[in-house]
Amino acid sequence: MELFGRGAETAALDGVLARAADGAGSGLVLWGEPGIGKTALLEYAVDTAPDVTVLRCRGTRMEAGIAFAALHELLWPVMDRLDTLAAPQAAALRGALGLSRDETNPFLVGAAVLSLVCGMARERPVLVVVDDAQWVNEATAHCLGFLARRIGADPVAVLLTGHEDPHVGPWEGLPALEVVGLAEDDARRLVAAAVPGATEHLVDRTVRAAGGNPLALHELPTIDNEPDADPVPGRPGDLMTVGPRLRRAFVARAAAMSPPARALLLLAAAEERGDRHVVHRAGAGWGVDRSTWDELLRSGLVRAPGPRLEFRHPLIPAAVYDGTPFAERQAAHRALAAALPTDATAERAWHLATAADTADEDVAALLEQAAEQSLRRSAGPTAVRTLRRAAELSPDEGDAARRLAAAARAAWAAGDSGAARQLLDDAENLVGEHHVARLSHGLRGFLEFAYGVPERAHHYLTSDMAVVEDPHGVMEMGSMAVRSAWSAGRDDLQQEALERLAAVDTRGDTTLSDLVPLLRSWWACHDATGPVDPVDPETVGDLADRLGTRAWGLLPPIPLLQSWGVEGPLHDVLRMQTVALRRRQEITALAALLVQTAVLDVTAGRWDAAGNAAVEALELAEEVGTENVATQCRLTLASLAAPRGDEHTVDDLTTRVLAASVPRGVRALSSNAYWHRGRAALFAGRPQEALDHLVCLSEPGHDAAHHTCALLAAADTVEAAVQVGRLDVVEPQITMIDSWVRRTGATWARTAAHRLRALVRNGPEAEESYRAALEVPGAPDDPFEYARTRLLYGEWLRRARRRAEAGRHLAGAAQVFERLSAEPLRVRALRELALSEGSRMHGPAGPRDAVGLTAQELRVAQLAADRLTNREIAAQLLISPRTVGHHLGNVYPKLGITSRAELARIDFAGDLRISSVGR
Repeated sequence: MELFGRGAETAALDGVLARAADGAGSGLVLWGEPGIGKTALLEYAVDTAPDVTVLRCRGTRMEAGIAFAALHELLWPVMDRLDTLAAPQAAALRGALGLSRDETNPFLVGAAVLSLVCGMARERPVLVVVDDAQWVNEATAHCLGFLARRIGADPVAVLLTGHEDPHVGPWEGLPALEVVGLAEDDARRLVAAAVPGATEHLVDRTVRAAGGNPLALHELPTIDNEPDADPVPGRPGDLMTVGPRLRRAFVARAAAMSPPARALLLLAAAEERGDRHVVHRAGAGWGVDRSTWDELLRSGLVRAPGPRLEFRHPLIPAAVYDGTPFAERQAAHRALAAALPTDATAERAWHLATAADTADEDVAALLEQAAEQSLRRSAGPTAVRTLRRAAELSPDEGDAARRLAAAARAAWAAGDSGAARQLLDDAENLVGEHHVARLSHGLRGFLEFAYGVPERAHHYLTSDMAVVEDPHGVMEMGSMAVRSAWSAGRDDLQQEALERLAAVDTRGDTTLSDLVPLLRSWWACHDATGPVDPVDPETVGDLADRLGTRAWGLLPPIPLLQSWGVEGPLHDVLRMQTVALRRRQEITALAALLVQTAVLDVTAGRWDAAGNAAVEALELAEEVGTENVATQCRLTLASLAAPRGDEHTVDDLTTRVLAASVPRGVRALSSNAYWHRGRAALFAGRPQEALDHLVCLSEPGHDAAHHTCALLAAADTVEAAVQVGRLDVVEPQITMIDSWVRRTGATWARTAAHRLRALVRNGPEAEESYRAALEVPGAPDDPFEYARTRLLYGEWLRRARRRAEAGRHLAGAAQVFERLSAEPLRVRALRELALSEGSRMHGPAGPRDAVGLTAQELRVAQLAADRLTNREIAAQLLISPRTVGHHLGNVYPKLGITSRAELARIDFAGDLRISSVGR
């Protein structure tokens, strides 16, 4: 096929194909109006790609409601390769394609397709071609988007076409190229080639009417001689839109056929999948015979390679279908439904639903079955659409509400909270709030907790506990109600939810009955009105293990477990569950567990592992749209950036958190943001600024006031207050910690209590408290806080002129700070060590220390000297480009330079001076 005026487009396609041939995969989305030539460009790519395996599919309007329909078409030629996949991936893909009843999830399917395609690419390059991607069902679209964003190191090319700019949606982030109309000279050449012997008048008229649209340039000449054709354009108001003209051209061709051939054409257009056998069976009662097929194929509108039917252009079936009266379309869909096998539930359901113009319980029930199949294949968006249509066709309002509630839960599971809310509203309009709460298992409260105001979530959840029947669901709602109150910093609401939780009838489920007293103990932590049974750490790990990944809907959040000092056994359980979730590719749950693991790793001094886990969890959370988990990831990263002196990162992350948490009243998140800002200022030597942030955690009515966070931050608050002489702040904090020690005996609290007393005492009493803090059993398990205690004690010993002892503690603290890259405290420890004049100084000060560069500034400087851009440096170091600029602004004056050109000549392996030889 000759292409006119498409030099830029074919060059772009050639580039994608060339990169794939060289082993560097990439994708490209061609977008533009219908008929603009996108399909012809795909054919160009297929025809010119050298020695590649081509996988192709096309989206259709009918199959947009059938889960993984386009993926089935794409992979049909290579079904025999499914056995080459790992067993979990093969099972997931078979379930998605309807080859088995295995349950799956979209990310495991995406991973399976990625493995399959990349495995094929090891033999020869693979070209994936998707035409009319705007009609591809959501499940396939997300799967192909997953593929296209992960093929950079494989010889794979992914080409897609669509009508809209793909800047959002499943193709977001892929390179895109708009295909526009042809220039006038190219348009004339195309008309001349399409209609040999065309008069100059016809060419002029066609070019002016078509507006550069290639399909219009092909088809408009066919209606030039119609008696009711539009006037020749040229005067204002004469130019008609291309769409109606093309539709007229195609409908005119269909009208010229015999009635059986027109019926056969309509059946093919309505069927959309291109299954010639189904169309043939459907036409059996419509007078279709061999001569009818011959007539249809001679028309040139349809071709039949093998068992497949293909329209010459995707606009043809749309024009034929839209130009047919509704009654005839109804009959066509019913005939197609009757021609399908009984196990083609979704296809039959949608044909009958399309034909339905009144309520029909039989069709609604069939759609509900199709939705259940979609949910088993984790095609949530498809299930939502199917259940919504089932509700529309339900004669009984109760059935309609039940289907809408099921659709809401499917939308929630798929991450579409807006759709879930609207579906619940629609269901409530039919049968009322309480009935919908029972049908949806209290979904309104969970939605409110995740995306709305926690106090309102508490109201919904506690109210709906009375109408939900499943005890596990009620227990989860009660736990979430308590968590909502805790997130809002409302102890009164927390106590109310606890009372409801204690009254839940577990119906003999020992896992739940064992959990109730433990939950009361944990969550009643701030209720000082009665005794509290001690929490056994082993019980925590055992219950979490027994509950599996469900535990995180029932157990309290990690900060509360940390405040009790019972989080230790959870680490191994979490790691085992993480391995299982990775294997099953359950991404949302995996992100939630990874960030919990990261929090535990921070406390255990595994900061690199914590950072890696938090970054991975953040990427996963952002990909699936779980903002709640993403916020926890940002707070974990801020908790690492603060002691490392990366204040710009702390500011960036906490600003983003506060923008979301303060308007919603989520004090548990806001308080953590204030805490990390306070720690960053404290470690940077600005105690007054630190105190300004930290006192907010205990200030009644403040957006950041939160009891648990204030408790965990007490050591930082007291240290800042002592440095600025605010003893009025110190005493209430020490009292709070002492009370918590008596209540829980938590190791961290006992250590903090001794350390805080040491800060406000003098002489032997201060030393006694420092020693007691260091001797608490288990205190070294938190190496950072243990090193902070040694630093404070070393500073006290130096001031007491006990320099040898001071040097031992200061050197030990400096070693830990260096291992953790806690630069501000490392510098402080080394400075104190130098002042102590001890001989145990931890290593000689290097050139970096001489010029005052921090570890992060040195890393940034070295990368900038290697000519990386700020954005590239930021990507490597997991910081923002603005933070990179800030660090470079500090580096230049410290090194005595003014430009990157001079920076490139710095001798980083030597004395950090400008070398005569450039890098």
